[in-house]
Formats: sequence, structure tokens, C-alpha cells
Amino acid sequence: MKIYKPEWRCNFTVNEAAREEASWRERFAWRLRRWADRFDRKGRTVTIECHIEPEVTAEEIDTCLVKGFEVTHSLLNQLAQQAACEDIMRDAKAELYEQGPPR
Repeated sequence: MKIYKPEWRCNFTVNEAAREEASWRERFAWRLRRWADRFDRKGRTVTIECHIEPEVTAEEIDTCLVKGFEVTHSLLNQLAQQAACEDIMRDAKAELYEQGPPR
């Protein structure tokens, strides 16, 4: 009886800047992106590199990325809600947040 062993590879990286070993063109492109981000003040530029073996379709990769960003959005909403609640608590019960000598 033959035993089958599935084999795959998946490398996924997100970069916000050029790698150290990047060419001068790539470093220059990232510098332009940083300037554009500062000028726009609306977003953040990242690159996503995804290498999968065996190959999957670009549509399948895009579907996964969209779902991942939906999860990210949900987590950021929870974080914002927690920060808003803490702001209210700091205002309503400031004495709980005062720094004093340890007891």
C-alpha cells in the first residue's frame, strides 16, 4: 500500500519598506511611496508577496486576502471600542487611574 504525503509551501510577506538587499530602483520606489503616503495622509502603502506551491488561482488568493482584511477591520473596530470605553472611564473615574505610591 502506497502512503501519500501532501506537500505544499506558502510564503506570505507584507512589507512597509524596501528590504536591505533591494536594488536602487526598489529603494527609490519605496521612497516615492512614503512621500505619497505623507502627502495623502489617508493610508499606508504595503506590498504583499505570496508564493504558493502547488499553485492556486489569483482569484482564490484575492478571496483569502479580502477575508483577512475583513477580520482585520473587525479587530480594529474592537480595539477602537475598547479605547473609547477606557477614555470614558478615565473621565468618569479619574481616581482609578491616578498614579500613587504602591500600597
